[in-house]
Formats: sequence, structure tokens, C-alpha cells
Amino acid sequence: MAKAKKTEVSKTEEKEVAEAKPVSELEDKKAKLAKLLEKAKKLEKTVEDIKDIDLKKKVKPEEEEEKKVMLVPIEDYLKASIHLGTRVITPDMRSYVYRRRADGLAVFNTSLLDEKIKEGAEYLAKFAPENIILVGKRESCWKAVNRFAEATGIRVFTKKYPAGIITNTNLENFTEAELIFICDPWLDKNALQDANRINVPVLSICDTNNFTQGIAKIVPGNNKSAKSMGMIFYLLTKLYIEMRKMDVPIPPIQEFVEDWDTLQPPK
Repeated sequence: MAKAKKTEVSKTEEKEVAEAKPVSELEDKKAKLAKLLEKAKKLEKTVEDIKDIDLKKKVKPEEEEEKKVMLVPIEDYLKASIHLGTRVITPDMRSYVYRRRADGLAVFNTSLLDEKIKEGAEYLAKFAPENIILVGKRESCWKAVNRFAEATGIRVFTKKYPAGIITNTNLENFTEAELIFICDPWLDKNALQDANRINVPVLSICDTNNFTQGIAKIVPGNNKSAKSMGMIFYLLTKLYIEMRKMDVPIPPIQEFVEDWDTLQPPK
């Protein structure tokens, strides 16, 4: 009899525990739900605060500031075709390329070109005119480099670079230089090799198909077009004269690029 009562009591306790367990779990769930609701309210408040921020107002002044600091309007760069590369892109020049056109031509990042022209001018301005030699074998650059040389007083060699002029002291026309400035690393390779031989730094305008080994400073851009080279040398002339504080007038762009006012931006 006592044993039967003991069994009944045990069953009753188990029943109470079983009934109590769901209640306890329910309370835990309610507590967790309350915490989640509290977090959701906080997140909702944060989202509302973000909505109140006008992103256009924050971005627009930065874009306008970027336009203000460009050397010339981007339309002028496009007009001069400075942004058009070749169908060949070397590993050295890949970082300067924005995309390819449908016809396969590489397109330079125009804002990056603007920045690199400034850097190139700053590098050039470290050297006095009498310590610089400019070499440009390609005919399309002759007009621009000659006008650049006239305005700045920098020595220039077009058509043919006199081999050994900076390396062979026995030559009558031997001359010393602290910087060699070339228009194309391939066509002006003799000047590049001479400069590397005697450890003279080289500044070069480089297109997408150029390799840059042995070049200390690169100015990326279209170095095949007379219009493009005219724009590059106009800007370098202007910046060099300003940075060196030279007391000479800055020539207008029309003296570097023929028919500048009648040129149309490329499509």
C-alpha cells in the first residue's frame, strides 16, 4: 500500500515538472522576443537617421572640387584625343587604362592622365632648362616640342638623336645633362639607352603599347597624335614656366595645336 502511494506521488511530481517545463520555455521565448524587438527599434532609428542624410549634397561638392582642380576641362582632353591609346596594352601600362572601345582601342583614365601630367611637370621643374635634353623622333610631335623648347629654353633633338652625345666625351658635340625627356620609349630608345648607361633619369610620355623599363617618371597619354602631343606639351610648358617662376609669356594652345578652335571632340 505504501509502495503504491509512493508511486502515485512520483507520477504526480513528474506531471508537475512536465507542466512547468513548457511554461519556463515560453517565458524564455518571450524574453528573447522582447530583446529582439528592442534591437529592431534601435536599428529602425539608425535607418531613419541615415535617410535624413542627403548623399547628393555630400558627393556633389567633391565632384565639383575635382572638376575645379583639373588643368583643363575634360572636354578639351577628349577634343585632343589624349585619352585614346592603341590596340596593344603592355603590362606596364595596364594600370592607366580605363576600358577598351568597340573598335579595340584602349582608353586611358582621363582624370588619371590629368594627375600624371601635373606630376610630370613637377618632376620636370626640378631641373633647370640648361640641364634638360628633349628628344622627339616622331614627326607628329615636332611642332609641339619645338614650341616647348622655344618657350622654356630646353635643348631639343628632333628627326635624329645624335648617338653618344651624352656618353662619349670625345665627340665635339658632347654635352652633359641631368634629365633626358623623351616622347616615345620605342622610337627614342637610343636616348633612353644612353641615359640609362650613365644613370641619368628619364622622363617619358608613354602610350598603352610602351614598355617603361629604365624610365624614372611616366606621363601616360596618346603619343602618336599631333593634337594629343600638342595638348601635353602646352600643359607642360605652362606648368614648367609657372613652377620655375620664369619671366616669359605662356604661349596659347593654338601655337601647339593647329586649328585648335575648329577641332571637334572624337566620338
